[in-house]
Amino acid sequence: MAEDLVLDTAIRDWVLIPLSVVMVLIGVLRYFVSKLMRSSQTPDAKIVREGQVMLRARNLRAGANFIPSKAFRARKIYYCNEENGLLFVPKGQAQNPQAQMFSDPNMAMDMMKKNLSMIIPQTLTFAWVNFFFSGFVAAKIPFPLTQRFRSMLQNGIDLSTVDVSYVSSRSWYFLNLFGLRGLFSLILGEENAVDDTQRMMQMGGGFGFDPSKGLSVEKDNLDITQHDWALPNFEQRAEDVLKKVIS
Repeated sequence: MAEDLVLDTAIRDWVLIPLSVVMVLIGVLRYFVSKLMRSSQTPDAKIVREGQVMLRARNLRAGANFIPSKAFRARKIYYCNEENGLLFVPKGQAQNPQAQMFSDPNMAMDMMKKNLSMIIPQTLTFAWVNFFFSGFVAAKIPFPLTQRFRSMLQNGIDLSTVDVSYVSSRSWYFLNLFGLRGLFSLILGEENAVDDTQRMMQMGGGFGFDPSKGLSVEKDNLDITQHDWALPNFEQRAEDVLKKVIS
């Protein structure tokens, strides 16, 4: 049987609340520090042009059935022609994003600044929490949980008799670290509320991204798109919908 604990109000006042406030302040401070360290870069005209081409091709695929077949074939040739199509990328012109990053010192410096602005505050904050607040049972979740949540919610407490709904101070740090996106969206704005989970995904997935591959993928998708003009069937569809409404 799991034992129920009576949490001291001093733990709430000197552990739970200070830890939550410090996490919020560190998140806000880290945002402004990363904003100051961010260097202004003019967007590459080629990358912007390729993005607009992919957007137009995607819109063409979405609305292919609402234009005549002749107009769709003309637009398809305009985008997918093997000689001068907008989506066609010759093999020799494909860029190596890793070589481009290493050749551009500003891009490598910006990536290093982003990594430092994320790793250093997390390391210092975790060391502070582990030194001063290790071993505390800080809070209790107001609903029952299964045993699979024990390792996530009771990090630093090796007591199997404690109910799973109790949260240790170290686990409370991780819950705040990955769960404050909603609060940051209210404080900093929705576009600035990027949590650490997305930052880690961007660090892992953003490296080595080739924009030319997006053009090739969009070209393949447009090549296999089948045209089925929807205008001749509008009257029949409207009649079917009207029959369903009346019946």
